[in-house]
Amino acid sequence: MELIVTLSKVIITVSIVIVWVFRWDNIVKEFNEYGLADLTRNFVGASKIALSTLLITSIWYPGLAAIPALLMAFLMICAQFAHFKVKNPFVKHLPSLALLVLSLFIAAYHYGFFN
Repeated sequence: MELIVTLSKVIITVSIVIVWVFRWDNIVKEFNEYGLADLTRNFVGASKIALSTLLITSIWYPGLAAIPALLMAFLMICAQFAHFKVKNPFVKHLPSLALLVLSLFIAAYHYGFFN
């Protein structure tokens, strides 16, 4: 189970870095489509990068995992609402939905739901 949790943390972190660093133009376009301000976009991006950094760090310091995982899950719920707001097709919901499930799985594991 520990290996699956670690893999989940790596998947979240790599996904966030790819989307928020290497696909920045796409993020700008999406946030404009959602009608959200640049300040909101920058706050969300900085938050996701910080939380994913904490999730990776929690591989070595497990006490850091639960709160960042729950906060990441909250941001992914917000992403789901944004997709619904602009009536995106379901396929566009899938990445944030997958990260939501992984984040909740990590939090549940660290809160002892799988012991």
